[in-house]
Amino acid sequence: MDIFFKNKYYRRFSIASILSSAGDILFYLALMTYASKLKNYSLALSLIAISESVPRLLSSVGGYLADRTHNKYEKIVWLAMIRGALYLLVGFLFSQNIAGWNLVMMVIVINFISDTAGTYSSGLSTPLVVDLVEKDQVAKATGFTSGVSQVITTIAQFVGSGLLLFMSYSTLAVINGLTFIVAGLIYLSIARKNKETAINQDVDEQSFLGTLALSFRQVKKARGLLTTVMVIALMNGILSTIEPILSIVVAGNKSVMVIGTYTFTIAIIGAAAAVGSALGSIVGTMIFKKVSVYVIVLLALLSAACVLVSTMSKQIIFCLVTYALLGFFVGTASPKLTQWLVATVDRKILSSSVGLLNTILLVITPLMTILFTSISAASNANVALLGMLITSILVFSITVVVMIKTKEN
Repeated sequence: MDIFFKNKYYRRFSIASILSSAGDILFYLALMTYASKLKNYSLALSLIAISESVPRLLSSVGGYLADRTHNKYEKIVWLAMIRGALYLLVGFLFSQNIAGWNLVMMVIVINFISDTAGTYSSGLSTPLVVDLVEKDQVAKATGFTSGVSQVITTIAQFVGSGLLLFMSYSTLAVINGLTFIVAGLIYLSIARKNKETAINQDVDEQSFLGTLALSFRQVKKARGLLTTVMVIALMNGILSTIEPILSIVVAGNKSVMVIGTYTFTIAIIGAAAAVGSALGSIVGTMIFKKVSVYVIVLLALLSAACVLVSTMSKQIIFCLVTYALLGFFVGTASPKLTQWLVATVDRKILSSSVGLLNTILLVITPLMTILFTSISAASNANVALLGMLITSILVFSITVVVMIKTKEN
């Protein structure tokens, strides 16, 4: 927290990132609410979840392009402005009399383009944050930013659910666009004060495959890092699929699972995970400072199993509590992994290395999201939930085996 208040440039950078996240949540909530009113809502919600997940597969490409970018501040400003313009376009489309499914498909495509640009923007952010703080403060800085971002995102969810009662979908899309534009202006103010750093940063001149190979070798040298990433990748696949499936279950059981309105319920579900993740990022890393990452993963998987069981039994309150615990353990593990990586790889391929690990971490996520949401759309949500529960048990068993072998080595 002291980094945020003492380092004004890092503070501005964090505020810009937080603004973008808050605006995105407002629009995501609006789009999910609109799609839930369509005739085949399950398919619509599944397509939205897939469009949100697939761009993450491009983390390696985004990181590689970021490492080859000479003036990273200039590009991150332009990307924020372009994403802002895309959501202003979405606001215009919502104001027109376009048939429900046609509108949803157009918005999904635009959202996909924006999220893909966001992947490149994330790659640019990592080395810029390292420039703004001390090397050994990266975990603390990223943990604090992530935690505060989750808190602001939670507030935005509740604000969004209230705004939808008297504000149009078009207006919320415009607000999302404006948050990106404001974020771009903040990035621009930092760039003007750091011109020399922005222009003279080291860049990677290798080919894409050459860079990935070097990143992989450096990550592999750090004993236990690659193994930890692989285990967490399996966990992420389960965790990221829970929310869209839960949204589908709530939409199909509104009489027993909705708290107030569907929009408010979705906001509470997101808030539970967000608050848990925020607490994990800010205080979890201190509480579990000497605890193995594997133990944290096992606790997260137990929480995930509880979420799935409570969802199948339609116990929304218990589901919210366990989902918050799940977010807490995930929020605790992430900053530790980031700090480990920053201390391991060469600076000029940092974004590529982060992208490589993100790809490993996230490659399973969209595949599992596509698989289980498709199962839900083709049959019913309970079949998908049961499949996810079985997968959780298998990953738990694998994690225990990997933990034992790592200790033996």
